[in-house]
Amino acid sequence: MALANFKIAFGARGAQYTKEDKDIVLSTMEGRGGLTQGRWQERFEESFCSHFSLDSAFATSSCTGALELAAILCQLKPEDEVIAPAHTFAATALPFARTGATIRWADIDPDTWVMSADSVAELITKKTKVLVVVHLYGVPADMDALLELARANDIIVIEDCAQALGATFKGKPAGGFGEASCFSFHSHKILTTLGEGGLLAVNRPAWKGLVAGLRHNGMRGFDGNRDRYWLPAMTNVDFDIEGQWPYKFCLGETQCALGFSLLQRLAKTIRRREELARRIRAAFSTTDFFTFQSLPDDRTSAFYALPIRVADKHRDKVITRMAEDFGVQCVTQYYPLYRYPIFVKAGFGEAMCPHTESFYDNMLSIPFYEGLTDEEVDQMIGGLTACANNEGSRS
Repeated sequence: MALANFKIAFGARGAQYTKEDKDIVLSTMEGRGGLTQGRWQERFEESFCSHFSLDSAFATSSCTGALELAAILCQLKPEDEVIAPAHTFAATALPFARTGATIRWADIDPDTWVMSADSVAELITKKTKVLVVVHLYGVPADMDALLELARANDIIVIEDCAQALGATFKGKPAGGFGEASCFSFHSHKILTTLGEGGLLAVNRPAWKGLVAGLRHNGMRGFDGNRDRYWLPAMTNVDFDIEGQWPYKFCLGETQCALGFSLLQRLAKTIRRREELARRIRAAFSTTDFFTFQSLPDDRTSAFYALPIRVADKHRDKVITRMAEDFGVQCVTQYYPLYRYPIFVKAGFGEAMCPHTESFYDNMLSIPFYEGLTDEEVDQMIGGLTACANNEGSRS
């Protein structure tokens, strides 16, 4: 079925924009100030830190850019190892693979579908330097267990919070546990800054002074006072980490202004998503044909997505019927990373991840975003109910 023919397509936009959002964007366009590296970037970063009790935040052009900066800050060597979940978006692992370090794939918990601490424990060696923890679909991983492993083995923890903005573990916001954390404002996400955007939060004091230059071409002011501001040049350019060439991962003022506006109503946005999720999950509380992601009592979800595990070997039939009979575009997420050619060719094609394998081969995600109407929710529930009643086959 062609994408244009779906009545309910898998959403390309996670957030809805209000008049206030549009007004703040328009104000940056109509002003005479610069459109990058300005007051809205500062306000957005400061507000983000305040919302999530973070020490420092740096807006970036994408979450991938934030992960790239985090990988640089870890200063990995080719003999080092990085543990990352096999069940996640490829951008989680690519920046760390680019350093030349070896990637070791961790399995997921069979109930929460996020990184398993038991799997991580089996992978740790004397070469392990970094643990990349992904809070997937909006649900945080077990940070107590993972941090205990990391601290006992002197391992840096990087949190990938691309899908977990506003989620908590034991009352503490996701992103506040590791040495650094990375957030996404991509079009699909709960907070989206006109299609692309991200943020790097840094909790290790020694790293804070390194990020601004690494993010923006190594630029900085000259030391000392200058009689003439233009001499010897307007700005200086230097290494923040010797031998590490900087990048350009800045986020524009218009996007930062929009991010600031969306952040002020984030709690309301998550409540709406939670209402939608609970309504859909409740409709299937008495069937074991569909299983939903477990949410332990010590965590709250950001309700980024609504993945569903389908009874074994029925997934493809359900996706087909939802598309052809009900016009709903379900998708699969996320192909085990060690199956991709890029990781196989790099020598990272081996893994022992039985729960990842079983889950991916039997899961689907339904369209799930803030703008879903009650009618669309009813239509999806009706379609899924028909599939469950017929055990995923066409009657």
